[in-house]
Amino acid sequence: MNVMDAVRFDQAETYEPEEGWRRVAMAGSEAFSFEWFEKPPGHSSPVHDHENEQVCLVLDGELTVYTDPDEGAGEEITLGTYDSVWLEPWEPHRVENTGTETAVGIDVFAPGRSFDFWTDRE
Repeated sequence: MNVMDAVRFDQAETYEPEEGWRRVAMAGSEAFSFEWFEKPPGHSSPVHDHENEQVCLVLDGELTVYTDPDEGAGEEITLGTYDSVWLEPWEPHRVENTGTETAVGIDVFAPGRSFDFWTDRE
């Protein structure tokens, strides 16, 4: 038996960790999850890591991804429209909109996760 689980964008669970930084939970499973996001110019996520592999795909705008930013030995890469990057599990990173327009993209996580990652942080 096939089961299809559609998520309508305008009805999806939405989380706004900070003003202008919006995330929308798209279709996914325990194996992987998709989150659509928009990030305003100049905004940076806090340095964080997680058990999930992550692929970040930029659909519009510009993002700079910094790995191990607190250790001083990390790397940085600036992504433009349709560029993507893979981050391994537990890799400390932060993502900043270094452009002048709102950046829009999709994050894919494996295994999947929920917004609890952000809401349960201390």
